[in-house]
Amino acid sequence: MNGKFFHNKLFVHHKINEKQKVTKQGLRDFILGFQDGAVNTLGLVLGVAVAVASKNIVLISGLVTAFAESLSMAAVAYTSTKAAKEYYESKRLQELREIKEIPKMEREEIRQIYYKKGFRGGELNAIVKKITSNKKLWLETMMEEELHLLPDDYGEGRSAWIVGLAAIIGCLIPILPFFLFSVKAGMIASLGFTIVVLFIVGAIKARLTIGVWWKKGLELTAIGTLTALVGFGVGTVLGAWLG
Repeated sequence: MNGKFFHNKLFVHHKINEKQKVTKQGLRDFILGFQDGAVNTLGLVLGVAVAVASKNIVLISGLVTAFAESLSMAAVAYTSTKAAKEYYESKRLQELREIKEIPKMEREEIRQIYYKKGFRGGELNAIVKKITSNKKLWLETMMEEELHLLPDDYGEGRSAWIVGLAAIIGCLIPILPFFLFSVKAGMIASLGFTIVVLFIVGAIKARLTIGVWWKKGLELTAIGTLTALVGFGVGTVLGAWLG
């Protein structure tokens, strides 16, 4: 097998990994928005419910929070991803300049990258020659293999939509029981329903990152429970004070 075959094999493998990273990034964005929306809204609706004991007020405050929260998180996702994209572009221009000004040094960096992957002799020379003969491929290789930066990681519009949509879905989870039950029953159902969903989301999150699924599930459940207790406590105090 020659160096060209090995290079093509690595290139295909890289493209598969790139698609997987884009998919995982979208799932991470969704989980981030969902988790934040569900946890924040759970604490709010329980606090309001115990303070005023009015279904209409709980629903109004919850829905207002849902839309405000989703827009806020979408804006944060947009600006943070845009900043990361600007950083990517600055590094890309730097690498392009170095390829033009110090090609020998940049060519040696390509050699070292593939040397560490296990290539030697003629195969290594063929790969280095193939990559450095195409400036676009050369630049992409430096960005991805040396700096570990991928252009598809920085779709600010995509991240904003995913995070915003996930946030509003997460916000609605604690609110839905109040459409179906009385305030007291709605509080119990809201807490139970949200905690179950958060456990599931935590378990999925573990599969995308690292960790034991049930530990991550319990961790997110604990965060949701703590938030609910804080909201409940604040609502109780305010209800007694203002009532």
